[in-house]
Amino acid sequence: MKSGEKDVIIEARDLCYSYEEGGERALNYVNLKIERGRKVAFMGANGSGKSTFFLCCNGIFRPESGTLLFDGRPVEYTKQGLLDLRRRVGIVFQDPDNQLFLASVYQEISFGPMNLGMREEDVKREVEQVIEKLEITPFRERPAHALSGGQKKQVSIADVLVMHPEVVILDEPAAALDAKHAKIVREIVDKMAAEGITVLMATHNIDYALEWADEIVLMQEGRVLLQGDPVTVCRNQEALQMANQEPPAVLTLYKKLVEKGVLKQEGNVPRSLAQLGRYIDEQEQG
Repeated sequence: MKSGEKDVIIEARDLCYSYEEGGERALNYVNLKIERGRKVAFMGANGSGKSTFFLCCNGIFRPESGTLLFDGRPVEYTKQGLLDLRRRVGIVFQDPDNQLFLASVYQEISFGPMNLGMREEDVKREVEQVIEKLEITPFRERPAHALSGGQKKQVSIADVLVMHPEVVILDEPAAALDAKHAKIVREIVDKMAAEGITVLMATHNIDYALEWADEIVLMQEGRVLLQGDPVTVCRNQEALQMANQEPPAVLTLYKKLVEKGVLKQEGNVPRSLAQLGRYIDEQEQG
């Protein structure tokens, strides 16, 4: 990579995909670039193309036209090419029951490395490390189908992390989880990002996306409406409305406080209620 160039790990060029031949396109000439190590939130109404794009990134779907590049090279839809892609790009489905299929949690997490032909002692070491890292030890020998929704989500993430992927895709990771397990999952996501893993996440929670993401991608009817930094995207009322999103609560409140003179308009826009609270305290003290 030349000096000054962005390190793009995933690039879509005019990507199209239809679930039925001649049918309506689920992806309609998608063009976007994802830089290595970024946290990217994908947002849009159900059916906007988020999950379809994710399945293309992992090689589960093959685009009908256009090009998907991984690390600068077009994806090869051969057995070896797809194996390499799926080792480097892991996906965690919204419903973990679509991902877990072996008897015990330990067997489930072991399956991927074993399938790659790793030595048994190496598999054991890798699995033990990810079990400890994700705090799965208390239910490691339990049947996967007997776990709670939050525990299943932890195991499905472990399935992916044990393969040491460069990219992790999460489709609505906190969906249907209680507050406790949603917090656990988000802490795991933050650890992945801190380790330099590129994280793509579909979410309907715009307040979380504003606070968490480096970039937000808005999608509508299989197209990319807007891609950019979270504050810029979340201030674009027209694009948010087209993507069926409401503005984040913190930006709405911040705007009102500025209009009423409670806060001064400053360069750094708050991206969370906690950050807004600090701004208020600082101005009162100042």
